[in-house]
Amino acid sequence: MNIISFFEKNGMITSFLFIAIIMLIADQISTRLLRKKIPGSAIAILLGLLLAYYGGMITGGEKGIADFPLFSGFKLVGGSMFRDFCIVSTALGVSFPVMIQAGKAGIISLALGLVVSFVVGICVGLAFGYQDAESLATIGAGTLTFIVGPVTGSALGASSDVIALSVATGVVKAIVVTVFTPLVATKIKLDNPHAAMVFGGLMGTTSGVAAGLAATDQKLVPYGALTATFYTGLGCLLCPSVFYLALKAMI
Repeated sequence: MNIISFFEKNGMITSFLFIAIIMLIADQISTRLLRKKIPGSAIAILLGLLLAYYGGMITGGEKGIADFPLFSGFKLVGGSMFRDFCIVSTALGVSFPVMIQAGKAGIISLALGLVVSFVVGICVGLAFGYQDAESLATIGAGTLTFIVGPVTGSALGASSDVIALSVATGVVKAIVVTVFTPLVATKIKLDNPHAAMVFGGLMGTTSGVAAGLAATDQKLVPYGALTATFYTGLGCLLCPSVFYLALKAMI
């Protein structure tokens, strides 16, 4: 058995090894070239997207780089199981008394974050020429997070193109939040658990909030990720129901 066959038969090992290499390269780019002005996690996301695009272009498949036998392990690593595990695990380490202190501010931030993002998504959909409530609601949901978009689109029967656009919108938001969080953290006084919870409620994208806070202060990650996780759950509940019905009534 040669080394290529070994890695092909052990897809999980290969995928984690490849992820480690990407993270190492991204961290070196962030440290040595960009002087940590852009977090390594944001660079890693961009590298991952480029590799996925390249893989899809070469193979003509639907799984990106996972279509290569050597990288078949990414089908599992990039699946819903690991995604949900990562979302839940980010909430570990939260202090319940500190969480309660967020109180009304946390609830208000969640409400504002959901409504404002949904409205922005509708504007994006209109700019792309969509007029029906199903498409606009799906794109609006994608602006919340790239998870809420497909959930809403599937529930409303939106087309695959619209669902893809909703995912793209959510990914762009996640990258923007990741990059700009450490840059503006000092100006918005994002330096304590209470502020992190409000920030997570306003931004919503769990991956972007967690990565951005990690580049700012790792101790803040669980608090921001906690409200961001609630944001995702509420978005999955409200977008295909309350938000969609309200939008349909207006249209």
